[in-house]
Amino acid sequence: MEPKLETLYTTYKPLLQSMAYRMLGSVTEAEDIVQDLFIAYAQSPDSEIRNEKAYLIKMVTNRCINFLRSARKQREVYVGPWLPEPQVSRIEERPDDNFMQRENISYALLVLMEHLTPVERAVFMLRETLDYSYQEIGELLNKTAINCRQIFSRAQKKLQPELTDTAAKADLSERLAMSFIEASRTGDFQSFVTMITEDAILLSDGGGRVRAAINPIYGQERIFAFLHGIHTKRNASYQQHLIRVNGHYGILTHIGENIYSIIAFQLDSSNQKAQSIYLIRNPEKISHFDIL
Repeated sequence: MEPKLETLYTTYKPLLQSMAYRMLGSVTEAEDIVQDLFIAYAQSPDSEIRNEKAYLIKMVTNRCINFLRSARKQREVYVGPWLPEPQVSRIEERPDDNFMQRENISYALLVLMEHLTPVERAVFMLRETLDYSYQEIGELLNKTAINCRQIFSRAQKKLQPELTDTAAKADLSERLAMSFIEASRTGDFQSFVTMITEDAILLSDGGGRVRAAINPIYGQERIFAFLHGIHTKRNASYQQHLIRVNGHYGILTHIGENIYSIIAFQLDSSNQKAQSIYLIRNPEKISHFDIL
């Protein structure tokens, strides 16, 4: 790798990967896009690039938009609910240990972003993450500043439940995770279920590779029955402990060195309860983590 390219790679790779992850909801796909981006950059004439950072941001944004447009069809035939790939770390890791942790985006927000169009995601990310002006976003996406302002407003409305009370949610996520671990230990999920809303939803992503609920599970009673049913069939060697999932507390379940599942929550700080439970079981999304 040429010295100049190596410097750009070292300087901007963390930022570009964080942007791609926010857009795609997949660490693996974000890494692939950034790698391909720098390969293409190496083949671009230097005379055509005046602002390397702006050029790289535009490239990664457009590549993510194109990827999402093609991925949408694949996700429509996905077996069961599609959930993003979580970003996990040990509890003891400091938030500033790496760029991805410093710039984390809540898991629930990633799930909600599935309701945005690719362009809405791009506008929201550029505005919220990089604080770009609407004029700058418009130039990057070939749209007017007024159009970008309207797109951002639409995206904000769709994501509003997850854009407030971040500090309050951190404490709530810890209490929820601890309650779930205790319920799994004793088999009594009654106390845990009182910590979720009456109309809560549980989404389980196995990707057709492992056993998981193909349809969403709605309401306290059905979620209680589902969790109780899982517990009665669980392997005696299952172990659970707290981890961080995209900055909030979550739960890792494993059998020996094999990760069984990762659990995260969407939190409603107004009533101190969980609105959604995300059970990620697809091995492609969790088995590669070096966290045990």
